[in-house]
Order: sequence, then C-alpha cells, then structure tokens
Amino acid sequence: MLARIYKPAKTAMQSGTARTRTWVLEYEAEQARSIDPLMGYTGSSDMNSQVKMNFESKEQAIAYAEKHGLAFQVIEPKKGKKSIKAYSDNFKFGRIGQWTH
Repeated sequence: MLARIYKPAKTAMQSGTARTRTWVLEYEAEQARSIDPLMGYTGSSDMNSQVKMNFESKEQAIAYAEKHGLAFQVIEPKKGKKSIKAYSDNFKFGRIGQWTH
C-alpha cells in the first residue's frame, strides 16, 4: 500500500492560501474503479482510497507513515513566481505592449 504525502496547491479560483498550509497523507488506489452497469455510478471496494489525513508538518506525516509501516512518496510543493505589480503600471508612459482602450 503506497501513500502520498503532499502539500495541496491552491485552486485557480482562490486568491488566498486558506487550505494549503497543512500536509496531506492519502493512499494510492489499489484497485481500479468500476462502473455500475445499471445507474452508471463509479465505485470501488477499496476503502483506503477514501482516507485523507492532514498533518501540520511534513515531518509529522513521515513519522506517521514510518510508525505504521507504510511505503510513502513525498511530493514537494513547487514555488510560484511572484511578480509584484501596481495598478498604476498599466498607465505608465514607457509601457511595453499596446494600449488596448
């Protein structure tokens, strides 16, 4: 049973970092999902795929996985580029690009 330890990224609809501060441990799916022939629902008999645990730090998540004998993979978060811009930069005289208004 393989577990992934990662820090979730913020969604495209977020401007803040509300749910990205904790580390998450979740299990990889051991079985493929099956489709119910009558209703078309997707299901699985793998209960571990529903487990998602949050930890305050990466070290706590790794310690939990090692304590319980889980094989795990740590996925480090990628740093985003921050470009600090001011609203007034849109109206500068020597601006690169064309004026669209």
